[in-house]
Amino acid sequence: MPESLGSLLVAHGDERARAAFREEPVARDANAVRELTAATGFFSDEEVAVAIELVEARLAQGLASGYRFLFADGGGRLDGYVCYGPIALTRSSFDLYWIAVRPGAQRAGLGRRLMEAAEAQARALGATAMYVETSSRPQYEPTRTFYRRIGYRAAAELPDFYAPGDGQVIFTKRLRPDS
Repeated sequence: MPESLGSLLVAHGDERARAAFREEPVARDANAVRELTAATGFFSDEEVAVAIELVEARLAQGLASGYRFLFADGGGRLDGYVCYGPIALTRSSFDLYWIAVRPGAQRAGLGRRLMEAAEAQARALGATAMYVETSSRPQYEPTRTFYRRIGYRAAAELPDFYAPGDGQVIFTKRLRPDS
């Protein structure tokens, strides 16, 4: 296992707790992802259902599902996770489908560590670029700032994509300097 997937220190208020990264989902992860994504306050019921569907697809189909995960377990619960995978009909582009960090574990570097580990794994699988889609609503400004801070750049904005007044912002990051 690459070093980046080993145990990490994640801040929880004033205390520090270990969060171990793992790749393989287990049955309890569907409910854990439901609880985590709902706890963030960012995702609609429909979006939470899609997040759960991706976990279930991976459990049922394995890697053939196209979904890869990293789960950050800490303190007996899921503190964060990322879901990513190759984009169909491309040679080396990957999509970040989901990233979520429990509110109590945010602003401690866990999201950055999850992204770095996902990018490293995607790179090892031949990825040359990662793409991320998010909302243009003001509520998502911290999310867009996070992507910019970790090296992503806005490549496109599609107005009114999700709903009137709610556009889609597409970010990209080159994972290999020569690509």
